[in-house]
Amino acid sequence: MGFVETERRGQVMVIRMNRPERLNALGQELRAGLAAAWREFRDADEVEIAVFTGTGRAFCAGEDMKESVERGGAGLGRKGHDDPFMDGTLTKPVIAAVNGFAMGGGFQLVERTDLRVAVPGAIFEISEAKRWLLGGYNHGFLAGLPHPIATEMALGFRFTAERLYQVGFLNRMVAPDDLLPTAFEMADHMLTLPPAARVNTVHMMRQMRPRVAPPLERLAAKLQEHGAKDDLMESRRAFAEKRKPNFKGWNDPADRHRLPAVED
Repeated sequence: MGFVETERRGQVMVIRMNRPERLNALGQELRAGLAAAWREFRDADEVEIAVFTGTGRAFCAGEDMKESVERGGAGLGRKGHDDPFMDGTLTKPVIAAVNGFAMGGGFQLVERTDLRVAVPGAIFEISEAKRWLLGGYNHGFLAGLPHPIATEMALGFRFTAERLYQVGFLNRMVAPDDLLPTAFEMADHMLTLPPAARVNTVHMMRQMRPRVAPPLERLAAKLQEHGAKDDLMESRRAFAEKRKPNFKGWNDPADRHRLPAVED
């Protein structure tokens, strides 16, 4: 049995992360399994909608920190897979059925879906700020959240499903026994629509998502280099060793006062 399972329910495919002993953390094998599952979904003409979920206490805990430490590099293995879900070429709708923790990269998987259902006990977090990555700055903005909530998200605060349902990030919040049935009900509704209307509407709604302006993307790239580079791996070593991290902050303390500006 692999780390990713697929099953079909008529025109609906369930894609399930199945590494519960590691909270479905995104190691290289699980990433490869997801890429294969999304290709299967893309290429199956008889399947129209995916329900994306996990097993155990987590939807997905994000990057596999222990594996990153063992490899000696953070975030490796994200590229190199033909993954239509991650590269944005998938044309079919995807419903997230969030059964538990959705942290870091796991949160980002939810964010890429079109409709979202979660259980009340689900916990969400964008963890990049804790790992010395600026990658979390844009997620609240891209989700259309108010500025203070987007800032709270970017700073690595945790959110309950109740809170994200209140601010409109989640479509439904249901009891655990109702999680997949609710996702299937949403899929069944979409299957009553004319196929072109369903596909074209999903495509149109995806195009209407907020986008980060190029000057801010360039600023983010500069800020990502604005700090002690070893802090990136120190956060992972501390996590793997279950201790408090010892961050340097800046190689030169004066750098904290030399923040780059937004370009025109």
